[in-house]
Amino acid sequence: MGYLQGSKSQTYMKTSIARRTMAVLAGSLLSLSVLAQMSPSAGGSGKFTRLAWHDEFDKEGFPDTSSWGYDTGYLRNNELQYYTAFRKQNAWIENGELRITARRDSLREGTRLFPVTSANLSTQGKISWTGGRIEVRAKIPSALGTWPAIWMLGSDIRQTDWPACGEIDIMEHVGYMPDTLHFNVHTEKYNHVKHTNKGFRLYYPSPEKDFHIYAIEWFPDHIDWFFDGNKVFTYANEGSGTAAWPFDKPQFLLLNLAIGGDWGGSHGVNLKALPQVFSIDYVRVFQ
Repeated sequence: MGYLQGSKSQTYMKTSIARRTMAVLAGSLLSLSVLAQMSPSAGGSGKFTRLAWHDEFDKEGFPDTSSWGYDTGYLRNNELQYYTAFRKQNAWIENGELRITARRDSLREGTRLFPVTSANLSTQGKISWTGGRIEVRAKIPSALGTWPAIWMLGSDIRQTDWPACGEIDIMEHVGYMPDTLHFNVHTEKYNHVKHTNKGFRLYYPSPEKDFHIYAIEWFPDHIDWFFDGNKVFTYANEGSGTAAWPFDKPQFLLLNLAIGGDWGGSHGVNLKALPQVFSIDYVRVFQ
């Protein structure tokens, strides 16, 4: 059958094509609008403006496995929690937030009982960065024994071990110091085991009440820490070698909520305060 110019079919097709075109353009404009909104937050040097990677946690379910993996078990620092994987009760995205939840729920796996559970998410083996601005908007929990952290480790940790791999603590908080936020760095030369680690404590009343923006800007010769757009700490490359500056190579990102441990539990743990939730609104990396 031939195509009849001026027919109702042609009019319908033109209308459909026009509507689809408008929908695509609207979607493109929306995407551009969203990307425009993803410029770095206020403060900072303004030198890192290209959005290199981000996770807005806008799809309900488990974290995206192309970006995030789970570290499981009893991992470090004599902490009380058992870190789980793909367990909704400990790590789940809903209402545009990643919620890492520490629970006193007596998880059973076979014959083993784990009284306290939580989650430790990491981009290890998936995504890493050398330099740039790493920005996280999050709301921390606060109770005796809680220890939420946003931090980075050198991707060569399995070859060099800690602390030679380098550690950048974008933010740490321990519940027994409720009005204090901690920003630290650990290297082979400067670390808490040697009591030589470099860092800064910021007094801020009740940081758990609201979401805040925690960020670093990582340059070849120094790293700056920011809290809600204000620079709070700088660690400089002193030029003495990799023992003090192992930050010329990639690092991956970790998000976790610990309970107790050598630091978090040094003044006791209130298990009755569980569950506690560490909420992350987004993670954005600019270069």
